[in-house]
Amino acid sequence: MNTVLFDLDGTLLPMDMKEFTDTYMLLLKSHLESAGYEAEKIIAGIWIGQKAMIENNGMLTNEECFWKAFENFMTDGNGKMETKVKRKLEKEIIKFYKEDFGVARYVTSPSNTVSECIHILKEKGYQLVVATNPIFPEIAIYERMAWAGVDTEDFSLITTYENSCYTKPNPEYYKYLLKVLYKDPDDCLMVGNDVKEDMSAKHLGIDVFLLEGNVIEDLNTDISEIKRGNWSVFKEYVSNLPNLNR
Repeated sequence: MNTVLFDLDGTLLPMDMKEFTDTYMLLLKSHLESAGYEAEKIIAGIWIGQKAMIENNGMLTNEECFWKAFENFMTDGNGKMETKVKRKLEKEIIKFYKEDFGVARYVTSPSNTVSECIHILKEKGYQLVVATNPIFPEIAIYERMAWAGVDTEDFSLITTYENSCYTKPNPEYYKYLLKVLYKDPDDCLMVGNDVKEDMSAKHLGIDVFLLEGNVIEDLNTDISEIKRGNWSVFKEYVSNLPNLNR
């Protein structure tokens, strides 16, 4: 094993996913309303776009897939929004991520142990990847990484909705990672807190580690044989990994 894939929400950035999502949506609603938008319809359209990304068959990027579904919803089935209307909304959403999204960091629980584990792995020569579910734009993912106290420069790949065509737990998402990283399954370890989305990597032969603390359960998945533990346990685990630089 020479490559470690990390989930972001609930893993690199410890959080209660429901609390975070509720806070995020309240902040977005408030921002959009202040800007004069019909916030409830836009948020409904965002959920439609997210569903489309989850069902993406790889023919479009997740970004393209999102906007296709979102625009169709916003125009009541007429396909595309006017270009100037779409661009104005895109600018407003970017403004939200730059100005108001940061308030959501207060419902997350960053841990110094996270950056310590990243440092240990980097020092030992392991390749690191942020394998977060790519349903957010890069700006939102990089922002949450900053909250977690990790540097984007430490990762050779960060999956975002701009650079991905699949989402977890679709096995094609993990196949895509293996392809772009030029890795075999046994080269990799997937670390995450979502049993369904993250631990499904094991079906491709990728080793997995269930990060405890904010586990999202899946009653249909047997996790009895899966390595698991909190960040302190994971730190001990990575401390005992071989140094690839020797």
